[in-house]
Amino acid sequence: MERVAARLPGTVSLMSATSPRRTGRQGGLSVTVDATPLLGVRTGIGRFVEHLVQGLATAPEVDLSATAFTLRGWRSLAAALPPGVRHRGLPVPARLLRQAWLTTSFPPAEWIAGRSAVFHATNYVLPPLRRAAGVLSVHDLSYLHLPETVHQSSLAYRELVPRGLKRAAVACSLTAWTADELAEAYGFPRERIVVTPLGVDQPWFDAAPPSAAVRARWGLPADYLLFVGTKEPRKGLTTLVEAHRRLTAEAGSAVPPLVLVGAEGWGDQQPIPPESAPGSAVITLPYVDQADLPSLVAGATTLVMPSIYEGFGLPVLEAMAAGTSVVISRTPAMLEVAGGHAATFPVGDVDALAGVLARSLAGDRPDPLAAREFARGWSWQKCTDAALSAYRMAVS
Repeated sequence: MERVAARLPGTVSLMSATSPRRTGRQGGLSVTVDATPLLGVRTGIGRFVEHLVQGLATAPEVDLSATAFTLRGWRSLAAALPPGVRHRGLPVPARLLRQAWLTTSFPPAEWIAGRSAVFHATNYVLPPLRRAAGVLSVHDLSYLHLPETVHQSSLAYRELVPRGLKRAAVACSLTAWTADELAEAYGFPRERIVVTPLGVDQPWFDAAPPSAAVRARWGLPADYLLFVGTKEPRKGLTTLVEAHRRLTAEAGSAVPPLVLVGAEGWGDQQPIPPESAPGSAVITLPYVDQADLPSLVAGATTLVMPSIYEGFGLPVLEAMAAGTSVVISRTPAMLEVAGGHAATFPVGDVDALAGVLARSLAGDRPDPLAAREFARGWSWQKCTDAALSAYRMAVS
């Protein structure tokens, strides 16, 4: 680990492997999780933290607590946690904390979150630690490889991630591809990177197409192609909208409308319309929560993920679980997640995507039963078990 510290920029020294650890009140391993992502819209990272905390809360070997680094939302943390999970936080602006952690080792996480044997930084930023063993989740490296596709605030990860890796005993990623990227980019030992894959829960396997009431609420047509995700440059939506336009120009009414579901992100998303109404060729909808989203996915003709880059691509698994065919760009992480059960096209290739969509609409699709069976192999329990193995490795 000293060799890795020498290769990473920054001045924070690695924590000694012999630092004393505190065990939980019941004799289990005490773990503190950064639950800040639970306070916002539950997109991919929020879903990861949600299910991780739920799994750890029922793990008998863990004494779990949670914290949040936020000024305005810290009082909301208790309501976002499963019953019985302890929480501690202080009203400190996250932006000020990040600025401090970029240049100093103050304040340590324990000052805000309390003491524990393990501190799991779930969202790219591992604070300075006094005695806890640090575990850092890095979900993708878009901020490093494709900085033009991320928000300005995410560019700070270029400094925060390597500093966090210096402090970390173990790192976590969502796919083996990202783990390999992380090791190559920063020289962090690959054997100390644990893959904590996302999962699919039972409501996705039970999902049925939307009822008339749900269709009316969201203005859904009878047939539609679907995208699910934050509307931002990394998602490749301009490629998708242009491919849909070209296909519609050729085949007319035989092509269903395109429905874009997700929170508004940032950046120039032309030619995506800012608003749309039923009957439009492209229908834009806001973030849809878990009460309705599975049915929207189950009712789609095809789910399309045209991303330029992904660290996982959870909608791919969820669509396969719901029995919906999937089309993805050939990004390595999504190829890993799809396991050969999705139609593919080269990243950014409008004509190729239009052709794949035409074939999908004609019935040339991967076997939905095989795709659903493959999706069953991805469970949130596996995610929790992998995280537990990371914690045990961290304190060893």
